[in-house]
Amino acid sequence: MAKRIVYIFILTLLSGILVFSIIMMVKLYKESESESESKSEPDKEVMKPVNEPSGESTPTPTPKPKLNFVTPTPTEIPTPTPKKDYTEEFYMTRITADILERISGKSYPEGATIDLDDLRWCHVVHYGFDGEIHEGELIVNKDIAHDILEIFRELFDVKYQIEKIRLIDEYDAVDEASMEDNNTSAFCYRTIAESSSLSNHALGLAIDINPLYNPYVYTRKDGSLFLQPENAGDYADRDKEDSRYIKKDDVCYNIFISHGFTWGGDWKSKKDYQHFEKEK
Repeated sequence: MAKRIVYIFILTLLSGILVFSIIMMVKLYKESESESESKSEPDKEVMKPVNEPSGESTPTPTPKPKLNFVTPTPTEIPTPTPKKDYTEEFYMTRITADILERISGKSYPEGATIDLDDLRWCHVVHYGFDGEIHEGELIVNKDIAHDILEIFRELFDVKYQIEKIRLIDEYDAVDEASMEDNNTSAFCYRTIAESSSLSNHALGLAIDINPLYNPYVYTRKDGSLFLQPENAGDYADRDKEDSRYIKKDDVCYNIFISHGFTWGGDWKSKKDYQHFEKEK
């Protein structure tokens, strides 16, 4: 009986030692596996915080420019200005009391034989040497009044340049003064230069265009040169090229000729390059 108890004790003790050994072996195995995994992993780099100062100077990055997207303000498209019709700027009237007051004692002197009813005052517009549009006025014979309006309308349409168109009365009807100022004019009750005969200007049947640049010139019998206006010496040579010159077959010449006028530049002995006239 005693031996049986001893055997049971020894078996129990051995069982306990076996269980303990198994537990210890399992524990040692787990610890060994854990160390093996930790050794196999590489050392990880320690990242510094962005705002943590370091010994080295780090360049400050250049900030990108801020883009401002501006929504364009819609602009109003201007309404096109209608091109002015200048047709109504070419018209005529009889000689009114106001006009008569302006010309009496000047272009219409006392004793003038032409009847006022034979004259017409004409309003025109024209391009000046400055390229701008100007108003002008002329007095002509009623028989050519419609031609004159049509001629100046045609000159206007091609932008032919005329420096000024004023009544010669603004120069006290002194023809020389008017021409020296390059004034284009028509009616003036006067005689032909160096003559006692009435000029066609006295009948309102002639007109002088840009007279300074298109002078009246000829050689007298004594060999001296007649030049009108007197300050037009630089423009007597017609072989020069000058856009202000009136020449045969140019636009001004052709327009007047087409309306039945003759040109003083076609005269044989005396050349009146400014002068156009028409017979009744």
